[in-house]
Amino acid sequence: MRHVYGWLLLTPAAILLIAFTHYPTIATVFDSLFSKGTVIRPSRFVGLANYEMLVEDPIFWKVLTNNAWFALGTIPTSIILAIAMALLVNRAIPGRALVRMAYFTPTILPMIAVANIWLFFYTPDIGLIDQVAGLFGISGHNWLGNPSTVLPAIIVMTIWKEAGFFMIFYLAALQNISSELEEAARLEGATRWYYFRRVLFPLLMPTTLFVMINAVLNSFKLVDHLFVLTKGGPDNASNLLLYYIFESAFSYFDTNYAATLTVILLFLLALMALMQFYVLDKRVHYR
Repeated sequence: MRHVYGWLLLTPAAILLIAFTHYPTIATVFDSLFSKGTVIRPSRFVGLANYEMLVEDPIFWKVLTNNAWFALGTIPTSIILAIAMALLVNRAIPGRALVRMAYFTPTILPMIAVANIWLFFYTPDIGLIDQVAGLFGISGHNWLGNPSTVLPAIIVMTIWKEAGFFMIFYLAALQNISSELEEAARLEGATRWYYFRRVLFPLLMPTTLFVMINAVLNSFKLVDHLFVLTKGGPDNASNLLLYYIFESAFSYFDTNYAATLTVILLFLLALMALMQFYVLDKRVHYR
C-alpha cells in the first residue's frame, strides 16, 4: 500500500516531466532526422543529412563561437561580482538593506525592459554612454552596430542583470557560515585574503557549483535581449545559438533544421553539466 501511495504522489510530477521534458526531447531528435516540409514537397526521412548540413553551415560555427565567447565573458565575471557583492552586503554597513535592494533590482526587471534600458544607453550620439563620453571630448560610437563591440556590449548588459541574482545565493550561503571561523582565523594572524582563499571560498563551493550550472544555462538561452537590441546583427556578430534556433524555426520556417540545432544545444548543455559535476565534485565539499 505504501508503494501505491508513493507512486500516486509522484504521478502528477512524472506526467508533467514526461509531457514537457522527455517527450519534447524525443520529438526534437525525431524531427531532426527529417527534411523541411512544404505544401508541394512534404517532409521526408533524411537520416543524418541535417547534421551534415549543420557541419557545413558557416553561420552555425560563427554562432557557436559567439556563444563560447559570450559564456566566457559572462560566467566568471558574474560569479566574481556576485561573491564581491555578497561579501559587502553581508557586513554591517550603513544602508545595507538599500544596497541589497539595489543589487537585486536588475534581476526582477523583465528581459524586454532591461533590453530597452540598455538600448537607451547604447544609442549612438544621444545614448547615455555617448552623452557622458561627449563631456570628455570623446566622439560617439555605434556600440550595437559595430561587429567588434556589439558582443561585449551584450555581455556587459547580461552581467548587470545576472550578478545580483547570483549574489542572493552567495549571501544565503555566507549567512550559514559561522562567524567563529573568521574570529579564529584572525587570532591565528590570517589576513582577510588568506581567510577567504583557504576557508571561506572552499565552504562556498556547493553554492558555486549550483551558480555555475545556472550561469552556463543562462549563457545559452538568451533570446529576448537579442530580439530587441540587434536581432543577431550586424553580420551575425551578436547571434547566439538559441536565437539562431529561433530564427531557423520562426523566420525561415525550417523547423527540422531548428530541431537539429536544438539537439546540438541539448548535447552541449548536458556535456558541460557533466563536466562541471565530475570536475568540481571533489572540490564541492570542504575537506
